[in-house]
Amino acid sequence: MNDNQLKMCSECGIQYPQNYTENICIICEDERQAVPQSGQSWTTHEKLLENHSVKIKKINDNLYELVVNPKFSIGQRALLVLSKDGNILWDCIPVLDEAAIEFIKGKGGLKAVAFSHPHYYSNMKMWADAFNCKIYIHEKDKEWVVNHGDFVEYWNGNDLKLWNELKLHNIGGHFEGSSIIEIPWMSENGTLLIGDTMYLSPSMKHFATMRSYPNRIPLPLHEIRRIEKRFQEINYDTIYGFYSYQNVEKNAKEIVEKSFDKYE
Repeated sequence: MNDNQLKMCSECGIQYPQNYTENICIICEDERQAVPQSGQSWTTHEKLLENHSVKIKKINDNLYELVVNPKFSIGQRALLVLSKDGNILWDCIPVLDEAAIEFIKGKGGLKAVAFSHPHYYSNMKMWADAFNCKIYIHEKDKEWVVNHGDFVEYWNGNDLKLWNELKLHNIGGHFEGSSIIEIPWMSENGTLLIGDTMYLSPSMKHFATMRSYPNRIPLPLHEIRRIEKRFQEINYDTIYGFYSYQNVEKNAKEIVEKSFDKYE
């Protein structure tokens, strides 16, 4: 069986290894996600390719958005960051087609894939195999890695310096290993890619910070205050979240600070 035929959860898009025989998705069984009322169901990457493709959109000269078209599972985007000494993919989407492979190779390939949290692990082994690149995952989320291959590198501590001033920050909250990536040179005061470590409201004026967004499970106040302090330590003015509309390209730090002020 090749990777295209491995079972994939239809709800969250996580791909499982060949030796996984259970009929449960550990990601969806966790309280931060949910198994649909209709029950657990599975698909494969091979089946997805019949009706789905990767849609790529330029955000700026060094940042591209990748989404599955039409929408599948959670519907998150991956973000391709172009940098002088190697490109990095922030989070994954559960489809990887030939057009996307050729596009990324045309931009210099991938040096690494890095993750905000387990909901977006998707078919990360396929991505790493295709580009012969590392996968960076915080060690606090190690238990959620089900199909890692030979490329996963677990990091620890609050921060990890990469190359060209790129830096991973472990923020916690949503998951213990929830992380963001800092790109100091992408905007005047720095850009953050945050996955859904925080969730931007449709009004574009508030960031929620929760244990579970779909299940509306809050975090204790002491944890909110700890996360608030972590964001105070980082310089930024721009944030890109996990959905296509979640772009705050000015005054992002001010919005985050006002959002934390609402917690009393």
